[in-house]
Formats: sequence, structure tokens, C-alpha cells
Amino acid sequence: MAGKNKPNYTDEQLCTIAGIEADVKEHLAAKPHRLGHSLSVAQCAEKLALAYGVDPYLAHVAGLLHDWDKALSKEQVIERARELGIDLGVDLRLVQPLLHGIVAARELPSRYPDLPPEVWHAISVHTTAAPEMSPLDEVLFVADGIEPMRPDTPGIHSVRKKVGEVSLDDLFWESFVGGIVYVLDGSRYLWPGTIDTYNKIAQRRSHQGE
Repeated sequence: MAGKNKPNYTDEQLCTIAGIEADVKEHLAAKPHRLGHSLSVAQCAEKLALAYGVDPYLAHVAGLLHDWDKALSKEQVIERARELGIDLGVDLRLVQPLLHGIVAARELPSRYPDLPPEVWHAISVHTTAAPEMSPLDEVLFVADGIEPMRPDTPGIHSVRKKVGEVSLDDLFWESFVGGIVYVLDGSRYLWPGTIDTYNKIAQRRSHQGE
């Protein structure tokens, strides 16, 4: 994936990126595959951001931090979500795979107070998506799904090929729908909120074509 330009970061931004990357490497040291994925998502998000006119710095740091709470066990992330009062309308055990981004977005702002709210919003919706997705939200969501460490399945391959060829909205939509198909193909539990998000976005997209 080739971006249109290289990022032109300030010295302060480079220092922040280096500090966060060091933190992530330490925090996820016991899970090398997850660490590799996080670093890969950061690079992929940066390139997507450059291709689509989104702030590459925000994309990069969001990518680094998006899986921070993957350091926790499944039981720990559920307990943390309960402590934070996170309510997805169903037993949190049913939606455990969706919780890590939401939990991190609640807890990490105090650790990194200089990062803006849009970074935390992107992290909070990188597993669930939302009816209204900002360009940064879409960049992180897509990058998480197509970063180079992901196996080149037909669906992922299709999204990768379309980078720079279709709009960011269309790229996100294909990635989002592909995720739903993946859940259904595996006979996994599909969170009702995902259906609601799908319907709202689908309705909006159909109206855009009128």
C-alpha cells in the first residue's frame, strides 16, 4: 500500500510516537503476535491516512494503542468493562471480543492526556463501528482489518486492492460488511448493535445514491 506522501511529523510528534511505541512494546511484550499486529496497524493506518487526507499522526498513535487491553485476559477485560459501567445491552460475556477498545478508550486518556478525543473515539469503535464514523474512525477500522500480518483472504484481498481506488467511506463499508460475514460464517454471536449500525449506514448510503 503506497501513500501519496510521507508524513511530516514535528519533533514533538516523533517523540510522542516513540514514547507510545516503547510503552506498547513493554505492555504487550508477553504477546508478541499482538504486539506485531499493533505496530503493523499503526503503519497501515498512517499510510491509509496519507492516501485519504486524514491526519497521519493521529492515525499512527491510534493504531499503536488500539489493542492495548489485549494484554488482559478475557475475564479481566469483562471485569474492567463492568467496573467502568460499560453497557452494550447484553451480557458482556457475549460481546467480550468487542470490549477491549471501549475499555482502553475510557482508561488511556489519563495516561496520555495530550492526545485528542478523536483518537479515543476511533479506538472505542474499532471493533464495533458506529452509525457515524469519522474519517479517522474509518482509517483505524480498515487498517485493523487489512494490515499486512492478516492472512490474505478473498475479502481482505479485495479491500486491500481498492485502497486509493474507492472512497474511504466505500472502503470502510466493504471492510465492515466483510467483518459481519466473517462472524456469520463462523456461527458466532452477532451483537444486535452491529445490526443497528449496519441498517443505519445502509439506509444512509442508499439515500446518497438517489
